[in-house]
Amino acid sequence: MVTDGEGAELVRLARKAVEKYVTESVVIKPEKELPRSGVFVTINHVVRNEEHLRGCIGFPMPYKELHQSVIEAAIAAAMDDPRFPPVDRKELDRLIFEVSVLTEPEEIKGSPQERRNQITIGRDGLILRWEHGSGLLLPQVPVELGWDADEYLANICGKAGAPADAWLDLQSKLYKFQAVVFKERSPKGPVERLDLAG
Repeated sequence: MVTDGEGAELVRLARKAVEKYVTESVVIKPEKELPRSGVFVTINHVVRNEEHLRGCIGFPMPYKELHQSVIEAAIAAAMDDPRFPPVDRKELDRLIFEVSVLTEPEEIKGSPQERRNQITIGRDGLILRWEHGSGLLLPQVPVELGWDADEYLANICGKAGAPADAWLDLQSKLYKFQAVVFKERSPKGPVERLDLAG
């Protein structure tokens, strides 16, 4: 899907896009392209050696070439995540960038029990679409928060603004996808591929 070298390049591109936008209001152009893919950029803020979410935005579907999508998602995560104020230049040296490259989502079909049994923690991200909206959780989220499959399903419902048992309703569409995740070890530090299943 994406090599370690390409992943490190994408993380550095995300950081460069945000730094250039925050300091100069410039949107950089990609110098190369990888094939289209869904992608999310997560930005964490380091405070006293602890990471706190600072922004996360992306595109679940492969609507543009990957480098262009990373630039757009990184700037949006820094400036437009409605949960947080825009990133300012004083924060740049304390931010850690993470890029998740997604496979195309596939619908999980069957009875509620069959749907639940098709989900593997540490491998699958989830999307829930129901009558009033949708929500997405990346595969690293249940790993980081220690959720089992039932907690994961309840929380994807919450992310979609739905009751915790909305996934049991077969009118609700449940999708899974996988992601290759690359992250800085420290602000501006080396980039590593995360082992979600480990």
